[in-house]
Amino acid sequence: MNSSSHTSFDRLPIVDVSGLFSSDLDQRLATARELDRAARDAGFFYVTGHQVTRAQQAALIDQAQRFFAAPDDWKMRYYIGQSRAHRGYVPEGEEVFASGKRDRKEAFDTGRDLPADDPDVQAGTPMLGPNQWPDQPGFREDIGSYYQAAIELGRALFRGFSLALGLPETHFDAFLSKPPSQLRLIHYPLDASAEDRPGIGAHTDYECFTILLPTAPGLEVMNGDGKWIDAPPIDNAFVVNIGDMLEVWTGGTYVATSHRVRKVKQERYSFPLFFACDYHTVVEPLPQFATPEALAKYPPVSAGDHLFAQTAQSFTYLKERLARGELVLPDGSKDLASFGQQARYAGIA
Repeated sequence: MNSSSHTSFDRLPIVDVSGLFSSDLDQRLATARELDRAARDAGFFYVTGHQVTRAQQAALIDQAQRFFAAPDDWKMRYYIGQSRAHRGYVPEGEEVFASGKRDRKEAFDTGRDLPADDPDVQAGTPMLGPNQWPDQPGFREDIGSYYQAAIELGRALFRGFSLALGLPETHFDAFLSKPPSQLRLIHYPLDASAEDRPGIGAHTDYECFTILLPTAPGLEVMNGDGKWIDAPPIDNAFVVNIGDMLEVWTGGTYVATSHRVRKVKQERYSFPLFFACDYHTVVEPLPQFATPEALAKYPPVSAGDHLFAQTAQSFTYLKERLARGELVLPDGSKDLASFGQQARYAGIA
């Protein structure tokens, strides 16, 4: 791993990305330089100046609160195991990280809503297909509105990263025609018996980067010294972190930062949008990062196959399908926690 990629930061940097939406190239370049510094120094940073409205954020939170307050048997009508596109309700204990621990959280997974006659859906491409929409007034509209706004922010960030890496501003657009970018609605129930201690196992995110809207403290990020740093919410700011695919593209210059969620007593919600590139994109170090060391460490990887393999090793219903021979992991699939600081500091609690 590139040892200079992360500093011993004790708080996350803040990047005002309003300049990315400017018609002035100099402003966009200045913002891109800020993004580049944050990605290299920490791989995790706050984003302000985005264009996702407070109303869209509030509607998302309200819909999630209403959904998760419903009876379990009603939520299980939308169980993710019924979906061939990995969409729907994720009950407590369904997801297991590399540590093998089951986490006390429930979730609802959505993505780009593709019709059954879409060519990629007909071809059986994993992670692509229709959403399961619960019978809850306004859910589809409010979640869809937030999803689209967050996707537009992600596209703007990718243009910023393009400039930061010395590429044409639209370089990554070619890989964003139909990405399996997933929005998760996550609920951590009130747990009066919980002690303030590590909860969700340390992990990196499998996609290019993540745009997170949290409602309460609990997120911890690993710095360059392998120490855990608190990342509390900031009003009207998103938390953005580098994922596995951007680590590969930059040959380890940007590192997928390991993070975890601390167990806390309070009820909390979290809304990560995992911004992916198109399923069949082959990701390898860009020419300016293609040193012999980087090429040896980061052989070409199919973005979609990596996402599917990591997901299939994390979710109980998919592991059961693997065990029954209904699914097969793609050739060359990596084990969980194969990227980022967690791989570098394996064994650090």
